[in-house]
Amino acid sequence: MGRVQDKVVFITGAARGQGRAHAVRLATEGADIIAVDLCEDIATNGYPLATPDDLDETVRQVEKTGRRIVARRADVRDPAALKAIVAEGVAELGRLDAVVAQAGIAPLGPDRGVQAFLDAVTVDYVGVVNAVDAALPHLSDGASIVATGSIAALTPATVDNPANGPGGLGYSFAKRQVAAFVHDLATVMLSRQIRVNAVHPTNVNTGMLNSDLMYRSFRPDLDRPTREDALLSFPATTGFGIPYVEPEDVADTVLFLVSDESRYVTGLQMRVDAGGYVRKRPQLPSF
Repeated sequence: MGRVQDKVVFITGAARGQGRAHAVRLATEGADIIAVDLCEDIATNGYPLATPDDLDETVRQVEKTGRRIVARRADVRDPAALKAIVAEGVAELGRLDAVVAQAGIAPLGPDRGVQAFLDAVTVDYVGVVNAVDAALPHLSDGASIVATGSIAALTPATVDNPANGPGGLGYSFAKRQVAAFVHDLATVMLSRQIRVNAVHPTNVNTGMLNSDLMYRSFRPDLDRPTREDALLSFPATTGFGIPYVEPEDVADTVLFLVSDESRYVTGLQMRVDAGGYVRKRPQLPSF
C-alpha cells in the first residue's frame, strides 16, 4: 500500500518539471492522476513552455507505475475548460481527493510590457483559483488542496529587480496572492476539514530556471550570461549554498501534504528553499 493509495489527484501544469514530478511521485505511491497542461507557448513568456509530447511523456511515466491517468490540454485561465476536465476525470476515475495547483510561468524581461504582468497574474494566481474552483465540488471532506507559490512570495526584496520587468513584478505579486489565498481559504475550509497549504520553492531545476531570461535576471551585470555565469549567482537564493533544488524535492513535500500524514496540517506556508527565507531574515508575512 502506498502513502496515497487509490486517491485521485488533479494536477495543473503536469506536462513537465514540477508538475510531472508531482504526478509521477504520487502515482508511485498509489494515486491516480487527472493531469492538465496548456502545451503551447504564451507570447510574453520568453522560454518555451511544455509541448503535447511532454504531456504524453507524463502519461507514459504515470502508467509505468501501474496507475491510471486522465490527461488533457487546457489553459488554467479558462475555468470552464478546467471544470469540464475535472468532471470527466472524476467520472472515469471515480472520485477526487486532492488538487495540486502547479501551473505557472515567469515572463521576465524589461521589454515585455504590461501584458507580461497580466499574464503572470492570470496564470500564476488566477489559474490557482480556477483549479481550486473546478475541484472543490468534487472534493470530499478531509481532502487536500496544495498550491505552488515561490520563495519570491515571502521575500519582498526580490520584487524590484529591473531586469525582470513587469512580468517579474507580476510573478512576485501572483505568488504573494497565492500565499494569502491559501491562508484565508484554509480558514473557510475548516468546517469540512479540507486542508489548504502552499509550497514555496527556491530555484528549481526546470525549464523556467534554465532559460536565457532567468540567466539575465541573476546576472544583470553581463550582456549575454550563460548558465555557467548564472550558476555563480543561483546560490544567493538559498542558505545552504546550493544553486537549486530538484523537482523531486518539491514532489516529496507535495506527497506529504496530499497524504493522510498531513491530516492536521492546514494554512501552512511550507518552504522548500534550502534556508533561503531564514537567510534573508525578512519580516513575517501578514495576511
